[in-house]
Amino acid sequence: MHRSLKNYSLPRVMPIGTLSERTGVKVETIRYYEQAGLLPEPERSEGNQRRYGKAHLERLNFIKHGRDLGFSVEAIRALLTLSDRPTMPCDEAHAIASRHLADVRSKIARLRSLESELERISSCCSGGVPVADCQVIDALADHGCCQHEH
Repeated sequence: MHRSLKNYSLPRVMPIGTLSERTGVKVETIRYYEQAGLLPEPERSEGNQRRYGKAHLERLNFIKHGRDLGFSVEAIRALLTLSDRPTMPCDEAHAIASRHLADVRSKIARLRSLESELERISSCCSGGVPVADCQVIDALADHGCCQHEH
């Protein structure tokens, strides 16, 4: 369940484990996002521990939500760059989202075709016959037996 930032108090700075708990992003992934330049390098304590603030939390939540929606790291990078320039027109953000939507729709169409073909193949076999006579095995062995492209 998503909690609003207003529902709990944030420490001024937090260690990476707390940031991980608050966002649901693994520590290794947070470090990866730093190395990839998506998340700014945090301040360091005198003991050289990373110390994250509210801006890191908000940016990491943005990244996580983008990844949950299936945006690529590069698309998120572009969207973060745009979000850092709030007075720019949002044409590019719209274009990125539109391209991603088209990709998702294309994947859905391919999955529906795949579903149809798998349904057809599995309905041809009721089981109980030797594998040598199994229509599922035959269909997998010969792509020409398929009725749909996948």
